[in-house]
Amino acid sequence: MEHLKVGDLTLTWLNGGVTHMDGGAMFGVVPKPLWSRTYPHNEQNQIELRTDPILIQVDGKNILIETGIGNGKFSDKQKRNYGITEEASLIENLSQLGLTTKDIDFVLMTHMHFDHASGIAKWEKEELVPTFENATIYTSEVEWNECKNPNIRSRNTYWEQNWKPIEHQVSTFKEMVEVVPGIEMHHTGGHSDGHSIVTISRNDEYFIHMADLMPTHAHQNSLWVLAYDDYPLDSIFAKEKWVKLGLEKQAWFIFYHDYKYRALKWDQAGREIVQEVLRSELPTT
Repeated sequence: MEHLKVGDLTLTWLNGGVTHMDGGAMFGVVPKPLWSRTYPHNEQNQIELRTDPILIQVDGKNILIETGIGNGKFSDKQKRNYGITEEASLIENLSQLGLTTKDIDFVLMTHMHFDHASGIAKWEKEELVPTFENATIYTSEVEWNECKNPNIRSRNTYWEQNWKPIEHQVSTFKEMVEVVPGIEMHHTGGHSDGHSIVTISRNDEYFIHMADLMPTHAHQNSLWVLAYDDYPLDSIFAKEKWVKLGLEKQAWFIFYHDYKYRALKWDQAGREIVQEVLRSELPTT
């Protein structure tokens, strides 16, 4: 597990599993000769996308951003389609930190797509129950409504098995919510209509989790948006706003999906990486 500690704030990346998705879909209209210079792919043109939740520990609270892909939630066909080669080890990771699922106070769901929300519930015998039984789960009001009432496109990623078991734990917000002092969720739209990002202001440092507006470091360019985005122009406008702010503040950008970087800082021009936290085990392809 990789850690980033700043003052009284500690970030730890847990193992939520891994998917491999089509590189063309992940970079939209960007030609492969461009995106392939910045992010590696395998012989099937798939790129590795971690699904590793970020544990925030501060003020005696344990806060989880996203929940990974869980365990036993995918058929063999789905595993092939989504390139799943590893499922989650969240419970084992928490145990190594002296914690259990009962110790998680808040779960921040930037959106409820299956690759973010499949770890939110777990199987107990034949029943799906909340993974984090004592947590308050935050997501935007728009996202929560859509995940329960998906349309012909979004029903492929909003699954009842992920929202139904935890609906009694959910707290929604409209534009912004401050979960604890300095940790905020902001509704942005773009990737999904209800998509949100997370910002942290603590110890004279600023952190931004752009979620799937910028799923990897290679998506920094505001025009490099996903073919999966429901509202790509909203993604572009949100990236223009928040990446610019992050660069001005010399923010840490923290990632859930990136194969290589857990967190990094760019210079104010956004050209050079000046600080980084790397995954300890990088893929060989």
